[in-house]
Amino acid sequence: MNLSWQAVVEKTVTGLGYEVVGCERSAGGLLRVYIDKPLVNGQEPEQPVNVEDCERVTRQLRYVMEVEEIDYQRLEVSTPGLDRPLNHAGDYARFSGHEVEITLREAFQGRKKYKGVLAAPEGVAGDALAASANWRVIFSDGKTEQALDFALDEVRSAKLVPEISFKGRTPGTAGGAAAGQQAAAKKNTGLAPKGSESADGTTAAKPKASKKKSNAKSRQTDDKVDGGLDQ
Repeated sequence: MNLSWQAVVEKTVTGLGYEVVGCERSAGGLLRVYIDKPLVNGQEPEQPVNVEDCERVTRQLRYVMEVEEIDYQRLEVSTPGLDRPLNHAGDYARFSGHEVEITLREAFQGRKKYKGVLAAPEGVAGDALAASANWRVIFSDGKTEQALDFALDEVRSAKLVPEISFKGRTPGTAGGAAAGQQAAAKKNTGLAPKGSESADGTTAAKPKASKKKSNAKSRQTDDKVDGGLDQ
């Protein structure tokens, strides 16, 4: 049985030692793939993804997709950028302690968007973080700190709040209190298989206010692929 194009991307990218942050396919045949380097012994890699990494992934993807006879017109491989999306439970564990912006599927107290420090729920730590479906964002209303507890299936989208650093991410353990995302390095390729190519390359304070717990009823789907296998 032939693999789906998402499965081909996932298998190829991870086989090269990277992780798929997300991938999507436009109506015009453009494939976009966002990659990152995984943690190294629980710490952020010393060097962020660069143009050479994107070129390496691009070359391999073009070869594999030709072998798998996957139809596309153009391939673009890049980093997720400073506002890296959080698509999986593992992403939340990796960036626990960082400032994030989340958008809920349904409004709570008249709003869907919340910006604050991502924190693990009470009693969850270590390896259990990567499998946790419940998280918390600690934010301030200008007077006091408040905690919004939420489940991952209640989140429409989540992303890091950009923190500028000219040295890329600050090396440290996963879930550290602060980290700077790297500038996006991008690799564009032309028509497959012989198109032209170009490259351009805080510990959360204990909340004082009451917590919120809501129930999401459905998960919306769109053309965005979260990097998982689509069987």
